[in-house]
Amino acid sequence: MTKVKSKYENFREKIKVILYGTDTVLGRLFDLVLLGLILLSVLLVMMETVQGINQKYHSQLIICEWIITVFFTIEYILRIISIQKPVKYIFSFYGIIDLLAVLPMYLSLFFPGASILSIVRALRFFRLFKILHIPQISHQSVQLRDAIEASKEKILVFIYFVLISTVIIGSVMYAIEGKESGFTSIPISIYWTIVTLTTVGYGDISPITPLGQFVASLVMILGYGIIAVPTGIVTAEFAKNSLKNNNTVSGKKACTNCNSQVHFDNAKYCYECGTELPNT
Repeated sequence: MTKVKSKYENFREKIKVILYGTDTVLGRLFDLVLLGLILLSVLLVMMETVQGINQKYHSQLIICEWIITVFFTIEYILRIISIQKPVKYIFSFYGIIDLLAVLPMYLSLFFPGASILSIVRALRFFRLFKILHIPQISHQSVQLRDAIEASKEKILVFIYFVLISTVIIGSVMYAIEGKESGFTSIPISIYWTIVTLTTVGYGDISPITPLGQFVASLVMILGYGIIAVPTGIVTAEFAKNSLKNNNTVSGKKACTNCNSQVHFDNAKYCYECGTELPNT
């Protein structure tokens, strides 16, 4: 006997199609509206920091921000009730971002000025990748994530080495230059070391002794290596993963719709037309 769905279950299914159905007309329309509101919200927060605009249109800006916040709140609640496992969504990457998008305005009721934190809504633009649903983009993002994951131990060791080096160099510079040059303490000297190593060079503190200038020159040269090493580590892993993935491409899975022959062994859908591939 067929079970009759309740009105609530039908409502949940319709909402799910709109919120998560990126391949449906309503789903696409909702995603475009959502992206538009995210962009508008970020622009409103920016305009609020412009003194002339804020003084003239403060009330209108706040009203618009609250309207968008209410929309995002309703969307967040609907996303929770429309899926089978709401806890999984709540603690997912997108779930946390969606929550952060609505909190600042409510916090501003108790902590004036907290509404400026609404700028974190810009993180919701990450949904663009899910909305576009382009396999090539998704594949490249997965490769980059895997490369960073594989490199994290090496990068952590490198950062540990850099931290130790900054403490040693900062201490040496404090001993060489002293308070007369602005190196009033070891923490201040470490700050100078970090600024110099990262090639930022604010110029608020600078060595004046020949020996200090010599050490500073070495630190500047070392800074170029510090920038290049993490990039090289991630790039090497990315290239390794790309080569490994390219070696898994085969022509065993041919699409029955467009007859495309080139797919990864673990591919479930055709990269050309999206048709489900046969299991081989």
